[in-house]
Amino acid sequence: MFFKKHDKPHITVALIGVTVMLFMICPSCKKEKTDTIANFADRKAVPAMYVDSVTTLISDSGRIRYKVIAQTWKVFDQADEPYWYFPEGVYFERFNDSLEVESIVRGDTARYFTEQELWELKNDVLVKNLSGEQFETNLLYWSQQKHKVYSDSFIRIQQADQILTGYGFESNESLSKYKIFKIKGVFPLDVEEDGLNNPE
Repeated sequence: MFFKKHDKPHITVALIGVTVMLFMICPSCKKEKTDTIANFADRKAVPAMYVDSVTTLISDSGRIRYKVIAQTWKVFDQADEPYWYFPEGVYFERFNDSLEVESIVRGDTARYFTEQELWELKNDVLVKNLSGEQFETNLLYWSQQKHKVYSDSFIRIQQADQILTGYGFESNESLSKYKIFKIKGVFPLDVEEDGLNNPE
């Protein structure tokens, strides 16, 4: 009985001490959690999906239309204008109805705005069409809704026998019909360069 009578006060004091400590600690814990959640509340800046080393086929109306290859693919579906982001570049091929590659596109960085169905490619953009013509620029847009490719930047087009340079460019998706708005130069390919492109 002696020990039981003296145990209760100690237990009571201990419980009161723990309770006071919890009341003192909990407000700070709650604040810390709120701050942490606030830091991640802006979903617009956080990718909903992050994928490394991507190779995928994209279909349209039941037909395979594109092959996409990228080192990094981030999806920002909560942004004001939802988009895919390829910070380490993207390479893709566009197929015609016979599954022939009718154009090849490469860019150092790219964004695809999903609601607008619009590609934006930047820095060292290279495009090749079925005829072997090569298009080089630092900024290129490809609208899948309007079925056209365009740019207002400097562009260099290498054809079979000459090189065209200028500012402003528009084309159909296969890059078989195009125009330069402000032509700056037309240069014939020299013999060596033409020989390399046409070894026969």
